[in-house]
Amino acid sequence: MSTEVKIKEIAFVYHPVADIERARAFYGKLLGLKVLMEIEIAPGMWWIEYNIAGAALAISNMAAPEGSSGAGLALEVEDLDACLAAMSAAKVPLTIEPQDFPPCRVFGINTPDGHGIMFHQRKV
Repeated sequence: MSTEVKIKEIAFVYHPVADIERARAFYGKLLGLKVLMEIEIAPGMWWIEYNIAGAALAISNMAAPEGSSGAGLALEVEDLDACLAAMSAAKVPLTIEPQDFPPCRVFGINTPDGHGIMFHQRKV
C-alpha cells in the first residue's frame, strides 16, 4: 500500500459562523454568492457551501475544533482511506476523526505549524 497522498483539488475553504441567518444574509444576499449545497446536520446546525468561481466557500454554525483558529482548508483526495493510512503511518494525530456525511467523508489534522486541514472525499 502506497503512503503517498494524492490531492486532486481544494474541496472547500471553511468559515465558522455564530449566527446562520446573519451569515446567510452576508454571504448570500450582500455578497451575492450562489448556494451550492445546504445541509441541516442536526436541528439548527447548518453546513452551507457557496460557489466562488468553481471553488466552494463553506460556512457552518457547528463548533470549530478545539485549538483551531476556525477558518480552515479542505483538500479533495482520491482515496480517503489511503490518505488516513498515510497520516497514521506518519504518526500524525487526528484533530477530527473520520466522519460520514450524505455527500462526503472527512477527517482532519493540524499541520506542523498548527494550521487545520481536512481531507475530503466526495461520495459521487
